[in-house]
Amino acid sequence: MLPFLAALSAQANTPTQDAYELVGETTQRVMDTVSAANDYVDTDPERYYVQVQSILDPLIDYRGFARSVMGPYASSKRYRALDEAGRAQLREQLDRFTEVMRLSLVRTYSKGLLAFGGSRIEIVPPAPGEDDTSRASVRQHVFADRDEPYVVLYQMGKDSDGDWKLRNVIIESVNLGEIYRDQFQAAAREEAGNLDKVIASWTTVTVDVDS
Repeated sequence: MLPFLAALSAQANTPTQDAYELVGETTQRVMDTVSAANDYVDTDPERYYVQVQSILDPLIDYRGFARSVMGPYASSKRYRALDEAGRAQLREQLDRFTEVMRLSLVRTYSKGLLAFGGSRIEIVPPAPGEDDTSRASVRQHVFADRDEPYVVLYQMGKDSDGDWKLRNVIIESVNLGEIYRDQFQAAAREEAGNLDKVIASWTTVTVDVDS
């Protein structure tokens, strides 16, 4: 999986420029981590995972991503229709699935990053007048093993504290959020709506991007 990141920025620019800087600056941090990991990852992979996770944890909206993946099973409409016990159960299920998604995404992402060590990465500048204060779609080009760059689209949004968070990633038109949502709903149907079983058996699918 290609890099998908965000980081905090203290510079006083327009909101959308902030989002673009977040992606660019933190991508560099992660790729530096990947380069350094080549010396030890074969013998100490856990050290590598921990370092990557330390960068991602404060920056990705894992809970929002998990809620989106759960789709109608975690919708506000369904929540309102439940009694108090059902609501408490759904909150607990969302908590557990958020942690499951966090761990599985970071592991899958960290392994995929190793293939792109040393790649040239460029951020496509925002279009003139693109200054949405709450959302931004940051386009990134990754030059790797083919003539044309890989295109990655980072869908960013601001949380209730006004901080930019990564909400979704699209790689070469492959929408990760949609893929995982389809996976969750298929598993929920197979388990007759038993979300506890779905969460307990969840394994994030590997997304292949055509070269």
